[in-house]
Amino acid sequence: MAFSRFERAFSHPGRYLEGPYESPGIEIEDGRDDLEEVLRHLPTGARADLGRLVERIDAEFERRTLPNPGWVSEWTAGRWWWWRLRER
Repeated sequence: MAFSRFERAFSHPGRYLEGPYESPGIEIEDGRDDLEEVLRHLPTGARADLGRLVERIDAEFERRTLPNPGWVSEWTAGRWWWWRLRER
């Protein structure tokens, strides 16, 4: 499910990223959190395979967003994807 959020968001042209329509309030960043959790629990081989896919997702997300120079919360510390601004 997390990966499908990225596929949908990245299928739209341009830099703006939209969250899933069927779940208002769910952001793409939530999907990235899910993938991070899964990576922690996978065996080495599967983690490497998924890790390569996550690297591609991260590169695309970083390309389409801008750094957020504002305040950092404790909850998002260590989760760089929550520190990016999407163009509106």
